[in-house]
This record gives sequence, structure tokens and C-alpha cells, in this order.
Amino acid sequence: MAKTKELSKDTRNKIVDLHQVGKTESAIGKQLGLKKSTVGAIIRKWKTYKTTDNLPRSGAPRKISPRGVKMITRTVSKNPRTTRGDLVNDLQRAGTKVTKPTISNTLRRQGLKSCSARRVPLLKPVHVQARLKFAREHLDDPDEDWENVIWSDETKIELIRKWKTYKTTDNLPRSGAPRKISPRGVKMITRTVSKNPRTTRGDLVNDLQRAGTKVTKPTISNTLRRQGLKSCSARRVPLLKPVHVQARLKFAREHLDDPDEDWENVIWSDETKIELFGKNSTRRVWRTKNAELHPKNTIPTVKHGGGNIMLWGCFSAKGPGRLIRVKERMNGAMYREILSENLLPSARALKMKRGWVFQHDNDPKHTARATKEWLRKKHFKVLEWPSQSPDLNPIENLWRELKVHVAQRQPQNITALEEICMEEWAKIPATVCENLVKTYRKHLTSVIANK
Repeated sequence: MAKTKELSKDTRNKIVDLHQVGKTESAIGKQLGLKKSTVGAIIRKWKTYKTTDNLPRSGAPRKISPRGVKMITRTVSKNPRTTRGDLVNDLQRAGTKVTKPTISNTLRRQGLKSCSARRVPLLKPVHVQARLKFAREHLDDPDEDWENVIWSDETKIELIRKWKTYKTTDNLPRSGAPRKISPRGVKMITRTVSKNPRTTRGDLVNDLQRAGTKVTKPTISNTLRRQGLKSCSARRVPLLKPVHVQARLKFAREHLDDPDEDWENVIWSDETKIELFGKNSTRRVWRTKNAELHPKNTIPTVKHGGGNIMLWGCFSAKGPGRLIRVKERMNGAMYREILSENLLPSARALKMKRGWVFQHDNDPKHTARATKEWLRKKHFKVLEWPSQSPDLNPIENLWRELKVHVAQRQPQNITALEEICMEEWAKIPATVCENLVKTYRKHLTSVIANK
């Protein structure tokens, strides 16, 4: 049965007025063109509750008990960086099984919303006093004084590609409202972004407006998404010269058909830098409205990252190898010392098969004559590597995971940063390393496809 239209408030009040003057339910129904049962229901409601307004309905019972709500509210109040997954696990241990959207809805009813943490300068006590003094001195300055100020600063602008095409399964078309953009307009904007992926939604809105179609930016996004186009951050890749492209292509074609067993017998290595307060991950916090600058809800930032450490590490399909901190500026002699003390012990710990292969990139320290001679004397097989190809090294994925987990633990000094790096590296499951090596052929296929 189709759902009937709800009576307006004026109609419901009119039913009550007619009832009070002595008219019967049948007479009221005939006068207003309503069923007798509808009129009777309105009158009974008015007699019981003294109102004709819609009353709050019970609905489905809450999945989370009041005690559970207090528990998760208290948790995010103490640590706003708590994730929904953590709260789901906490409730599950307490015997309540819920989903992440349920967590979001529950906290939203408590006035807490998931927001990106504000990045603010790391303030020492002297900074706090100086800011307080400035604020108090200028609090009562008239608006005319501020209008007479020229503000200045420096900034850095990085050029990135904003658009990247990828394949996806589209949802089946629904009838709904008619499309704002005609099929011809869809072809036009699709052709535009295919030629220039950096085209902005504002540019496309202007193009369609000149063609006589007025749309909003979200409409542009939805239309392009149906064409399999999504707005993504452009990947940062090394600047490749023709000689690099040819070397990468040669490497990919030579190793495309190598069996998985060969890749499982490779030890991958690289160096990376981890900053103390660097932007290693996007962190979200639970906070109430207008609480974005509370210290718990901010990420301290300092100039030049606040210090960093350089790490050398290796791994294979069987798990992570050794990870060490490079405390001085690395040169060829130091690199050979690192390999001497860590490469062979890593191979033994990982139980590599005989004839295992060592991979490192073409950094001058790695390709120095002395280093090559040292590797030859030690009888290490070295994988021939194309220049400018960090994206082909699966250890980059491990570096990213390491930086994310380190950032979540919020180290406050260089010593803590080093300790946390070592702890998180040791926690990397062997299955993660195995999957990275198993899917390595996809990297080679991508190089050939994008030659």
C-alpha cells in the first residue's frame, strides 16, 4: 500500500477546532475531505497528549548502551586521535559489536565530529608569553588601524598533477532526475581532462557555461566519476630523461616473465629519512565545534621538520631484515661497513636460499668502484638496477607504512623517534613483505604500459 501524505499542521489544528465546537468525526471528515479513521486518530492524539505535533518515535534500539557511549566519549576526550577502529575493538572486548558508521553517529550525537587536526607551530613558554602580550596590547585597537596594515609572508608552491585516469566498475544508471549535462557536454569535458588532466573543475564549469549549461563543481565531479575519472593527488615520480625511460623499459621486459621464486630470493634495500614533526601522515581527531586550536586537537610543526634521522634497511619476501640508523653523513666507506655488519646477518636471519640476490639503487656510494669490488670479493649477486627508479623498489611501500605508524605514536625527541622506528619495523608482518614481492610483476607491467 502506498504511503499517504502527512496532514499539514493547519489541517490537524482545524480538526481539533471543529471537534471542540461539537462536530462529529464523520461531519469533520466530510467537510475536510478526510477519512473518518484519520480524523479519529488526530482527535485521540490531541486528547491524550494535548498536541497534534509529531511525537518522538522509539525507532530501533541503540546498539551502544549509555555506559558504552560514556566509555567511548571519555576515550576520545582523553585522546582525540583515537580511530574508529580502536573504538570498535574496545566495544567488542566489552561485548558490543558495532560498525564504524555507528561509532561516528554516536559521537556526533555527543557533539564530537571527526576533523583533520590543525597544524600549528610548536610553542615554547617564551612564545606563549609573547603571543599573549601581543594579543593583550592590540585587543582594543580600532578596525581602522588594522585596515592600515600591509601583511606579508613567504610561501612555497609546488606544482602537482591533479588528475589521474583509472579503471573502475560503474554503478548501473538510474532514472532519477534528468542529467544537467547533455551527452555532448559529457564528451566535451571528458575530452578536455583527457588532454589536460590538470584542468580544474572551475575551468570545466566555465567551459560549460559558455556552451549554455550552468552547473556546479560537484556536478562536474559526479559526471566525470561516472566516466571512470576521479580527482586524485598526482603521484610524485623522478624526472625521467629518455635514457632513463629506455633503461626502465629494458629492465621491465627482461624480468617480466621471471618466476615468483626468483623475486622471493631477492633482498631489497634502501635508505630513507624520517622527520620528527614531518608530515608523515594525515591525522584526524575527534573534537567539538570551535575546538580546533585546543592543544589536543593540533599537530605541532617546527621549521625544517624539527630534526630527522637517516635509516638503512632491507627486507625480502620472508620478512623485514635489519634496520639501522646512519648517524653521520654516509660515504662509500660507511656504506660498505653497513653492508658488512648487516647484510649477511639479515640474509641468515631471513633464511635466504643459496644464490640469493642483493638489490640496491644507483646512488654514487653504491656504484663506486670500491663498493663494486667489495661486493665482488664477497661473492654477492647484485641485481642490475635502472637509474631513477625508486618506484620499482617495493621497500618504498614499507617506508611509507613505517612513517605512518611512527607518526601515530608522536615521538617528542630524536631518541624516541629512533626507538619507535626500530619497534615499528620489527612489528611489520612477514605476510606484508610476501604480498609486496608477490605483486611485483604489476610494477613491471605498469612500466611497459606507460612507456
